[in-house]
Amino acid sequence: MKNTQNIEALIQLMDDPDEGIFLHVRDRLLQYGPDAIPYLENSWEEKDYGLIFLNRVEQLIHDIQFEDVKRQIQHWQNSEKDLLDGAIIIAKYQYPGLVEEHIKEFIETIRKEVWLELSHRQTAYEKVRILNKLFFEKYHFKGDSKNFHSPLNSYINTVIEQRKGNPLSLTIIYSIVAQSLNLPIYGVNLPNHFIAAYIDEDGINQFVNADNKNGVLFYINVFSRGSLFDESEIVDFLKKLNITSSREYFEPCSNTTIIRRMLTNLISSFQQAGNAEKVKELIELRDLLG
Repeated sequence: MKNTQNIEALIQLMDDPDEGIFLHVRDRLLQYGPDAIPYLENSWEEKDYGLIFLNRVEQLIHDIQFEDVKRQIQHWQNSEKDLLDGAIIIAKYQYPGLVEEHIKEFIETIRKEVWLELSHRQTAYEKVRILNKLFFEKYHFKGDSKNFHSPLNSYINTVIEQRKGNPLSLTIIYSIVAQSLNLPIYGVNLPNHFIAAYIDEDGINQFVNADNKNGVLFYINVFSRGSLFDESEIVDFLKKLNITSSREYFEPCSNTTIIRRMLTNLISSFQQAGNAEKVKELIELRDLLG
């Protein structure tokens, strides 16, 4: 009750023409964090204090939400770095009101459907074919070549809603489903692209391709409807880009690397859109990941 009264009293001072008073009030409300947002939203809708007040309230709500995303990223960085949780946190930057459970329930639905068709007798290739069939044919996920650089292709909630995304976002969802089924599929951080690798857990490559030193059975291009390929195509891809081969382009990367790249993609999207404020904030978020 006391916090409610304090927050409401502070909000009434938001339209004070004295900049010093306003900044003091702003800092106090920031300390309350997300708890202050419902009161700010209510005042924005119901009070008639003028444009200065409305603009200040709107900016403060954004600042509180941004600080909360920063806090969540820092907590994520110091925790187990769950990939799905990381992707959801980044989506909250643009969509602070998203419902996490809707995303997790959707992924669980796909997981259950794939699980029903899997068998321990199946080969790795057969298991991936089943995953591909459901992911691309039933749920209609596809790469968005037309609006490749749209920020909508980087937020996990909008990718799920529109069923299309960029190589990174599609591979994130694909690999999360796979790993929940104990399929060893992980992201590979290629320059200008992002793919998945099926790890050779059973040592099959020593019989198939003794020259393969990366511990990968095969690679998956999720952006291209789950097409399979081997390391020779990565070598050719790097040659076309005049980039020297490195182990990091053939082996799975960390979840921190994936979330950093997601932020880098968003930074690029908003740079192209000329939104300097979002670029600044996204760089600040990326810097939190080292």
